[in-house]
Order: sequence, then structure tokens, then C-alpha cells
Amino acid sequence: MNAKPGPGSEAVPNLRGARRAGFGALIGTTVEWYDFFIFGTAAALAFGPVFFPSASPTVGLLASFATFWSGFLARPLGGVIFGHLGDRIGRKKTLITTLVLMGLSSTAIGLLPGYASIGLAAPVLLILLRMVQGLALGGEWGGAVLIAAEHAPPGRRMLFGAFAQQGSPVGNILATLAFLGVSTLPADDFASWGWRIPFLFSAVLLLVGLIIRIGVEESPEFLAAKEHGEISEAPALETIRTAPAPLLLGIGAAAIGVGGAYFMGTFMVAWTTTDLGVSRSTILSALLLATVVQFFVQPIGALLADRFGGTRIMVTALVATVILTPLVYALVGTGEVGLIYVGLALGALTSPAYFAVLAGFLAQAFDARIRYTGISLAYQLSATLIGGMVPFIAQWLLAGSGIAMVAGYHVALTLLTLACVVMLARRTRTRPAPQSEPADISLNVSADRHVAAEVD
Repeated sequence: MNAKPGPGSEAVPNLRGARRAGFGALIGTTVEWYDFFIFGTAAALAFGPVFFPSASPTVGLLASFATFWSGFLARPLGGVIFGHLGDRIGRKKTLITTLVLMGLSSTAIGLLPGYASIGLAAPVLLILLRMVQGLALGGEWGGAVLIAAEHAPPGRRMLFGAFAQQGSPVGNILATLAFLGVSTLPADDFASWGWRIPFLFSAVLLLVGLIIRIGVEESPEFLAAKEHGEISEAPALETIRTAPAPLLLGIGAAAIGVGGAYFMGTFMVAWTTTDLGVSRSTILSALLLATVVQFFVQPIGALLADRFGGTRIMVTALVATVILTPLVYALVGTGEVGLIYVGLALGALTSPAYFAVLAGFLAQAFDARIRYTGISLAYQLSATLIGGMVPFIAQWLLAGSGIAMVAGYHVALTLLTLACVVMLARRTRTRPAPQSEPADISLNVSADRHVAAEVD
């Protein structure tokens, strides 16, 4: 099983190895997204008084969201560093490193003293640990997508790439359950130690993730590229030099994928618990329901993509999201518990189908030799420039203009995503397969390109 692949067999994965790689990607990204999501929830509910106690509640919340954004600033750097390693030394070793970094930084946040204990050092250390989280996630996502997709049987790359995407709702479900468990504590207990428990639980998830990920084999396409001497010396520079258009369009195509969760999660928690007077447990329960809906919709989207074409499914899902988004905000804005549940569940019916396909869609836009770096840069630059700013800008728009402007902002990002998806699909459909790629890789890439690039 671990033998060096011979000529003509480099990119032909076995089904057992493919399933193991898919499951490893799912578990790893679950751990990573759990850690990233608990920070967003804690920023909305706890970090203001703990780390910025001298500020007013509104300023403290904005400061918490700015700290939340600092993790996004580090994500492109993580994409460059770990993309370089992933394209040079392999996907597997790189993914083990990112998993350890995320787990340790999240556990350290759970142990971090507040401003009352160590003064200014507390928010400074919080920002530094958040940036380590960003570095780890910046390298994790692209590698997890590739190790699953590059193990996939022919014609199933969209489905196996979605294994990594499924880590987002699973991680979100675990994060929401963790905060639901501690949200019932008295306010003083929650502020002093209750919010720390979800972060400390990261150590347990880290151990589970490591045990599973160590058993995953290296990507057959990476091994094939290595055997044929197709390893890039400087993947980031080569990506910028040879694939600037796919990189820029990829940033736009990921916009609502990286931002949507923070509209419906981080911002929604802050808005409903402050302006609308909704209890923490109510909004967290409603978000849990929405995430469960996402969990079931995403695999359906991936299956439909393999059947009807990835871009067709993405476009349909994005158009439906544009139509439904104003209704989602109107329902939640009533402050009625039942309508909040309906609104958030409705919001989870459409965009997850797009998100499920996004990973495989971006992967096909870049050649194998720079694929880890290419998709990591596209996704993580989008996260930094667009996703990380969502809670801050949404809160600012709410304070200055009202919730209608927030809904308009959400719709605008979705339309940007839609336009870039269509343009990138057309470009990818006409991109010739590189002459230097091994034959099996070229066939797989061409097949995926044919399936996923239909826009008609």
C-alpha cells in the first residue's frame, strides 16, 4: 500500500484509501472549524468584558470582532507557508502540523488570563493566539480538500472534496453544542470560566484528529507529480506568475463561502442577544438547527454536482440565496422565537449546496504542482479580505443604517460570488491540461473539468 507508485498507476486511487482519506479530511477539518467557530461565538458573547472591560459594551463588541478578524489576517500567510510545504513535501505531513497548531492555540486561549489579571498583555496574547489559529486554518483547508479529492475515484472528485467541506457544519454543531452547554451558567460564572470550557475541549479533539489523520496515506497525485519531477520550487510565486486570473476569480468565488457563516453565526448572535433581547440559549439553539440543516444539504449538493455539473449546482444555489436572504433577515428581525428558527433554517437550505462544491471547483482551476498553494491562497485571501470583515462591517452598518443595509451587504457578496463562479467556470472549461502532467492526472482533471464547468 505504501510502495512507490509505478508508471501509469500514479493517480489511480483505491476505494478503501479514498474513503480513509475522505474521513481523515472530515475529522481534521471538523477539529479546525470547531476551534475557529468557538472563537467567533466567544467574541460575540464573552470577550468584550473579559479582555476589553474598560470600553463601552458597543466598543467592546467591536474590539472583540476586530480581534476575531486578526485570525483572518494570518490565513493567507498560513496558505503560503503550508501551501509551500504541501506542494513540496506532501499533503499528509503538512496537515498533521496544521492540526497540532490549531489544537494547541485553542487550548491556550482557554487558559489565558483576562485583562483584570494581566492587563494589556491579555488582549495582546489573545490576538497572537488568534493569529496562530489563522495560520493553521490557512494551511488546513486546502490540504484537506486535496488529500480527499486527489484520492477520489474517477468522476467522484466533487463528492470527495465535499468531505472536507462537511467539517464546517460538523465543527459548527460541536461548537454550538459546547456553548449551549455553558450558556445556562449564571452570567458571572459564564464570564469568568464557563466560556473557557469549549476551548479546553479542543485538546480532546486534537488527540482524536491526530490518531485518525496519521493513518491516512499521502495523495497519489502528489506522489505521481513527485515521481515525474513536477514539484514546484516556489509554488506561491509560480501561482501568482502563471495563474493570476484563477487566483483573483477564486477569491471572489469563495466570498460568500467564507463570509456566510459569519453573517448567520457571529453577527447574528450579537444582533439577536443585544438589539432584539433574545436569550443566548435561544439563538444558539436556532443556529444549531440551521447547522444541522446545512449538514444534510451539503452532501446532497455534492451528489447533484457529480450528476449534473458543479457550476450548475453552484449557480442555482447562489441565485436562490439572493432571493431568500432578505426574507431570512425579516423573519429573524421579528424577535419571535419560532420565526427566528424558521428564518435561520431557511437560510441554511440554499448556500450549503454551493459550499459543498466550492472545494472541488477551486481545485480544478489550478495545476497539480501548485494546487495546494493555489486553492489555499484563493480561499484564504477571500477569508481575509471579505470573510473576516463581515461581523465588523455588519455591526457598523446595523448601528448606522439598520438591518436592511446588513441584508443588502449579504446579498451584494452573494452576487459577487455568483459572477466570479461563472467567469472562473468558463475559464477553467477552456484551460488546456498541462503537457507535463502524468497521463492519469490529466484524464482525471479533464473529467472533473467537464463535469464541474457547465454553466449553460
